[in-house]
Amino acid sequence: MTALEQKIIPAIIAKTQEELDATLTKVFPYVSCVQLDVMDNQFVPNTSLWFDINLPKTSVCYEAHLMVAHPLQWIRKHGDKVDVILVHFESTNDHAQIIQEVKTRGKRVGFVLNPETPLSVLFDFLDELDQVLIMTVNPGFYGSPFLPEMMNKIVELRQQKPQLNIEVDGGITDQTIELVKKAGANLFVSGSFVVKADDVQQAVNTLLKKIT
Repeated sequence: MTALEQKIIPAIIAKTQEELDATLTKVFPYVSCVQLDVMDNQFVPNTSLWFDINLPKTSVCYEAHLMVAHPLQWIRKHGDKVDVILVHFESTNDHAQIIQEVKTRGKRVGFVLNPETPLSVLFDFLDELDQVLIMTVNPGFYGSPFLPEMMNKIVELRQQKPQLNIEVDGGITDQTIELVKKAGANLFVSGSFVVKADDVQQAVNTLLKKIT
């Protein structure tokens, strides 16, 4: 059984292309993957990257975290721009179609669970998913409070799928990352702790030291 890669993934919220460009430039040298937080002000009460995004060609992996009411529309329009597409389970009834739509593009696919959504909704799809993202905050904003009760979901999912990429997003800082690593996560999305840091390299290294 191969060891799963441990990654720190900055989450990017941006209202304009200029803001997106500036944030990517700030984090690019220090990470191998970035998460693009796409919000439509319907599924969550905030707007981010809700425009025709232009992404620079790079070796850095792009994940799109779709906090939108109509994920299939976004996938059909922008799916070819990114490497991984993460869709909130709660945002669609077309789960099988979402998986097929993403895989036909040769991209990796995952579902995201809001805190109130039970893990059991995923059981029929786990064999087809490349990763699962467990929200450890209520989604939509930087700096929302961390919900430690979500650790049970991570533990259960890791027991069921030892080789699945399990990602966590929300309130991931030097104070919480060891807890989610111990529960079984291997991909750690950090918004404000990394993106708003004066020294991004130091923030990433601080988190890496806690999990390696």
